[in-house]
Amino acid sequence: MHFDKRGNNPIVAVGFLFKGLKLLARPELRKFIIIPMLINVVLYSVALTLGYFYISDLIDQFIPGWLQWLSWVLWPLFFISFFIGGFFTFTVAANLLAAPFYGQLSAKTLAMVSDQAFATAEQPLPKVLLAETKRIGYLGSRAFPLLILSIIPGLNVIAPFLWALFGAWGMALEYLAYPLENQGVLFSEQKALVKSVRLGALSFGGLAVLGLTVPVLNIIVAPAAVIGATLYFHEIKRE
Repeated sequence: MHFDKRGNNPIVAVGFLFKGLKLLARPELRKFIIIPMLINVVLYSVALTLGYFYISDLIDQFIPGWLQWLSWVLWPLFFISFFIGGFFTFTVAANLLAAPFYGQLSAKTLAMVSDQAFATAEQPLPKVLLAETKRIGYLGSRAFPLLILSIIPGLNVIAPFLWALFGAWGMALEYLAYPLENQGVLFSEQKALVKSVRLGALSFGGLAVLGLTVPVLNIIVAPAAVIGATLYFHEIKRE
């Protein structure tokens, strides 16, 4: 399997997320969407509550006394970094909990837009767990240096931009994983396929991250991104 280079077009890629939003109302998909949306409501409510009560104090602790006079510049940078990093972490957690439903949602979406039967590829559980572990390890190994960078005065000026880029790439990998896993493609091959349409994938993931940071909208963006990623996959997949 490989991806058509047309998938590298940012306009083509982001268009599928809007198509995913339109398909949320389809009755055939409703039963696969309700539980993931409830999971998102709970986790994002926890994230907002923790952020409201603790993030200000946490960020203030990372600004050394000799830089307090620059706090009006550093505080927003810290806040943006922690906000993007925190929401990315909660999004990954929400997607892990909702993964069985998202896999079914992706399979049903693909069945709707193609002549394929409603089915998912059955992989041995140890192989699936190993693939999931690799993906979490891959993302974690890149998130940790960004977290360190976010608390280094001076260098943290670039942290928000790197977090945004990382979030876009992580969400592209996260949402394209569902249709790919349904085809029996696990993480190592997934990563290579998504890299072949890097610009389009980053555009899709970036728009998804933007939607996920907007309260209330973030509840529906995740399932819409699963549907959109499935449509994107279906459009650019070549055997």
